[in-house]
Amino acid sequence: MSELTYKESFIKFMVDCGVLTFGEFTLKSGRIAPYFINCGNYKTGAQLARLGEYYAECIHANQIPVETLFGPAYKGIPLAVSAVVALSNKFGIDVSYCFDRKEAKDHGEGGMFVGKKLTDNEKVVIIDDVMTSGKALRESMPKLKSVANVDVTGMVITVDRMEKGTGELSAVQEVKQEFGVTVYPIVTMLDIIHAIQKEIISGKEYLDNMLAYREKYGV
Repeated sequence: MSELTYKESFIKFMVDCGVLTFGEFTLKSGRIAPYFINCGNYKTGAQLARLGEYYAECIHANQIPVETLFGPAYKGIPLAVSAVVALSNKFGIDVSYCFDRKEAKDHGEGGMFVGKKLTDNEKVVIIDDVMTSGKALRESMPKLKSVANVDVTGMVITVDRMEKGTGELSAVQEVKQEFGVTVYPIVTMLDIIHAIQKEIISGKEYLDNMLAYREKYGV
């Protein structure tokens, strides 16, 4: 097999970590999906270090302008930390990071954010796991804008499911339309389908269901 691209390598990594699984799963939306992504299955230091490298690779490959990575509490916090370390270690790009509190702190240094104090026009990239409805971005934007007129240059997620939300657009397309923010996935559902077809990962028996699901709900 020829050397894997970082996207192909990431899909294999997700399978190896038990994050990407195949079968029959009822989603919150009620849809019956042939695959499921559970980012809670990243549990070890080695896994988190590699995950950060894939985020860094995506930022670097897409040349996203960035000065600070923002991880929405709670799930986004370790993701932003691992990505900011990987950007420094792998690419020599030293940027800041911050995350929000669920409740503003009223003592000590106070405030809603921990880490870099944001300033006007600062180039901020939001880091999250999987976008289903765009809720994390919709909640993050007013919080970020409440402390400074930052320039959100993009959002990086692990997987774009590429499926319709409430209307004909995907969640990724909806937030682009609503906020003008481009969402950069490390991989898409199509990448996962191609990885099965190329036998980078096993799952040929689920291929027909994957294609049928994409036909029914895909954008």
